[in-house]
Parts: sequence; C-alpha cells; structure tokens
Amino acid sequence: MSAQRKTTVAVIFGGRSVEHDVSVVTGHQIMTSFDPRRYEVIPLYVTRDGRWFTGDALKTLKNFANEAAVTQLKGVQAVVLSPSMQHGGLLINPGGGMFSRMTIQRIDVAFPAIHGSHGEDGTLQGLLEMADIPYIGCGVLASSICNDKAMTKAVLRQAGIPVVEDVVFTRTEWNDDSEAVLARITGTLSFPMFVKPVTLGSSIAVARVNDRGMLRASIDIAASFDRRVMVESAVMESVEINCSVLGDDRGVKASVLEQPRGLEEFLTYEDKYMRGGGSMKSAERIIPAPLSSDQTAQIQTLARKAFLAVQGRGIARMDFLVRDDVVYLNEINTMPGSLALYLWNESSMSSGQVVDQLVKLAQDAHAEKRRTTFDYKTNLIALTAGRGLKGLKGLKGTKGGTKFR
Repeated sequence: MSAQRKTTVAVIFGGRSVEHDVSVVTGHQIMTSFDPRRYEVIPLYVTRDGRWFTGDALKTLKNFANEAAVTQLKGVQAVVLSPSMQHGGLLINPGGGMFSRMTIQRIDVAFPAIHGSHGEDGTLQGLLEMADIPYIGCGVLASSICNDKAMTKAVLRQAGIPVVEDVVFTRTEWNDDSEAVLARITGTLSFPMFVKPVTLGSSIAVARVNDRGMLRASIDIAASFDRRVMVESAVMESVEINCSVLGDDRGVKASVLEQPRGLEEFLTYEDKYMRGGGSMKSAERIIPAPLSSDQTAQIQTLARKAFLAVQGRGIARMDFLVRDDVVYLNEINTMPGSLALYLWNESSMSSGQVVDQLVKLAQDAHAEKRRTTFDYKTNLIALTAGRGLKGLKGLKGTKGGTKFR
C-alpha cells in the first residue's frame, strides 16, 4: 500500500503591513508546528512592497536577519497566488523568460499568518475565496469586522457584550477642525484615555494620554497610521485578561486564561514581542489568571459568544479588561501573535494538535461552501441584447421565466 499523500499547506507571512516583523515570526512558529510526516509546508513570503516569494530558504528565520537579501537566496523564486480556480495554487516564476518556464504548485490549504493590513483584514481571505482554496482562520466578513475596532464594538454591543466607551473620527475630520474633535472627545470621555488607530494591532501607535496636550500629539501620530482614530476611556485599576478560542459555529472551545503584565501602564509592542526572545510566551504573564472559577467561566463564555457574534472561525485571542466584577471585551485578534499556542499548550493541546484542528476547520468550511449554489442562469443577456440596454430600464413583467422589476 502506498504512503498517504501529505497535505500541502502554504503559510503566508510578512506582508504590506506595519506588523510585518511580527508576521514573519508568527509564520515561522506556525511552520515548525506542523508534523513533517503528514504535511508539506510551503513558505510564502510577502515583502514589504508586496512581492511574493517561495523557497526552502524562507523556512529559516535567521535568514531574515538580512531582509534585503533573503529573496536572493538560492532556491527562492517569485510566485503569484492565482485567483483562478483552474490553477488552485501558485504560479511559480510567472515572469519567466525564454529559458525558464512557469510551473504550478497546487495548495491543499492556505494558512494566512499576516497581521494587520492586507492579510488579517479580509483582503487576503477574499483572494483565497476567489481561488477556491481552503484557508485557515476567519473568513472575509469576520476578518474585516475584527480588524476594525469600531465595527467590532458595534457588533459586540448588538450582541449584548460589554465594551469600553469610545469616540471615533476620521483623519479628514481631525485635519479640518481638530478643536471640534477635541471638544467632542473631552465632552464624552474623561482622562486618562487611550488613543488607537482603528485598524492596527500589536499596540502600534497606541498611547495612553493624561491631558489635552498629550491627546492632541497622540492623535497626530495615530492619524498618520490610519484614516480613522478611536479614543477610549481608560478603565482604571483594571487588569488585562486574555482567552483564546478555537472552533466554528458548530462548537467553540475556550482556552485557559492568562494575565499579561507589561513593564509600562499597558503592553507596548516591545513588551509583547521584544522581551525574552520575541515570543508572546516570553512576556511576563500569569497562567492561569488569578480569578475565581465563576469569573473565569464568565470570561470564557463571553469569549465564545463574541466569536460567534462576529461569525468567527478557526482561532482568535480575546483581550478583556476586568475591574472588580465588571468585564469588558477590549479587542478580538483573529491572527494572534504566536497564534496563542502557549495558551493551548497550557490547555492540554500540543502545537501540532492545534494546527491539525485548524486544518480540519478550514477543510470543513470549504466543504460547506461547496454546498452553496453560485451558478444561476437566466435569459437576461439574450433579452437585453434583443431590446438594447436602454430598453431594459423600467422593464417589468416576466419573459421566459425571468422576472424584471
């Protein structure tokens, strides 16, 4: 009996995002989690200027120490992820000349590991939907909602999940009349506050402010990273509690809880990724979080409820703020740093078991999609060709079984 064919998984990392470096680390953590006896892992590196490459040299993290030269290493080739269903994967050497030919690398499952813009926000997921390639993680809708802090809060409020009070405004509003925006903020919220770009993660351009001068300066910075800015009330004397979730609408599991502890008043980018070797696990944290069993169960229930409310799938990390008996859901991360593997390891799941489950969820979602009808034919084109485009306007009634209004 021949050996079972390995599942080909393309791990996509890097990207046109201010979180590029975090994504490179996450991508390599993911690649090392797969069992090489069962999976063929293909690295797909997206440069900061949006070029795509593959090759075994991209599986070694230390090669990225010289980022400018990593795409020139032996065996590294330019690729394009084709949106055509007929290709089902990568076009390798798409710009090949006379003495080189383009080849196709089929993909069984794609694993987007890009944080933030052009990867976590639904855009990459849309490309994979067009290509009809199963992919790991949230779909287009959940990815785009959760990448947008304002939209996330709107959905959570509708679902009855408590969130922190905020004010959201655009860069145009700020540039046109900053005093009016400041008046709106200070009339709604009280200091201290947090200033955040609406669609960024990893605490980039996030600042805690204690007065009007700091508020203005921090908004100027945040507005350079995003076209919309959110200002929130700080929840005083609160602790951050994180919970990962895994599953889909058929069932969601919640991990053990953690309490991260930063060096400053909140976890900065440096706290999260640059202390103790670049892993989220290396940051100072308490696992399990020192909460009562009732409060632990409450947070896990809210995490599962929120994941379902945004139509989540795959894995995510929910970041909560807890003050006494009050719990707020602060943020949903659909591509958490290090994939929150350390939380699942503490929940009696190995990293290999987590990625196995994620592959299965992706395949199940793709099978479910195949049950949906996308081909619906009518006589509209023939009818319009006969009448002319102008004749279609205002057309009512039916012809050949097709109804027009």
